[in-house]
Amino acid sequence: MPNRAVFLDRDGTINEEMGYVNHLERFVLLPRVGQAIRLLNEYGFKTVVITNQSGVARGYFPESLVHLIHQKMQDLLRLEGAHLDGIYYCPHHPDAGNPPYRQRCRCRKPATGLVEEAVRDLDIDCSRSYAIGDRGLDMEFAHQIGARGILVLTGYGKGEMEFFREQWRVKPHHVAQDLYEAVQWILKEEGQR
Repeated sequence: MPNRAVFLDRDGTINEEMGYVNHLERFVLLPRVGQAIRLLNEYGFKTVVITNQSGVARGYFPESLVHLIHQKMQDLLRLEGAHLDGIYYCPHHPDAGNPPYRQRCRCRKPATGLVEEAVRDLDIDCSRSYAIGDRGLDMEFAHQIGARGILVLTGYGKGEMEFFREQWRVKPHHVAQDLYEAVQWILKEEGQR
């Protein structure tokens, strides 16, 4: 049977929202993130980060920094007994920067190119999966892939909820204070199935 997954946005969901994480020291895990991801690991969910990193296209940082940050993220999670099964990112922007980064691509959320890659790599059934993020765009992404969307109020989440929810094309299935509470809701939902 294909795997269940939880697709996680990165900035504002896993780590503190900094605008652009343009230096390794600016990457700081949010509280209880390691605990949340460890729970997902223990309950057999594939945990997959799907993140837009257009700072590369915009020239704010080199693509090599994205790899260093993702290694730091894995290292910090490992210290808490947690791990990610996959990390997929889009370095592109349709209107900023120079080729090859300036392009209309299939990988920039809410497009589904990165998830299609993760589904192939990790044998994931999106209809049994969840997507968690701090933007209305993340809820649109969840809808596009057939997963249930959870908005977290960390990062941009609180402002998105207060000021933009009337403009969202897709409403979240649930709103949680943070990633840990989102995971608690998932586990409760799964227990009822």
